[in-house]
Amino acid sequence: MSVWDIFTIVTSVAGLYFFAAGSLGLLRFPDVFSRLNALTKVDNLGLGLIAVGLVPQVTSGFDAIQLVVIWILVMISSAVTSFLIADYGFKWLARDATVNSGANRGEPKLGEPKPGEQK
Repeated sequence: MSVWDIFTIVTSVAGLYFFAAGSLGLLRFPDVFSRLNALTKVDNLGLGLIAVGLVPQVTSGFDAIQLVVIWILVMISSAVTSFLIADYGFKWLARDATVNSGANRGEPKLGEPKPGEQK
């Protein structure tokens, strides 16, 4: 077993550890924002460690570049997806706060005069 094989095993096991930690965070954290934080940061690091660990095992430089490009594309798509989910979650929380505030029952919103009152 060569040094590169040991390097691949160590980085792959470390990557799997981070994937497991991200999955545990998905199950344990209470809200969508904490879950997104756990998944995006930890899973990107886990995939990076696995990709870096596989680089010494490939036969050509083109394959190594492909692994790095895949990792970069996954990081970009993860950032965009987590932004969209967080934006939807924020809008959903704002809508839920409006619905529960009584504004949908004909009561005025904060700062608006009641019906029949003047400013």
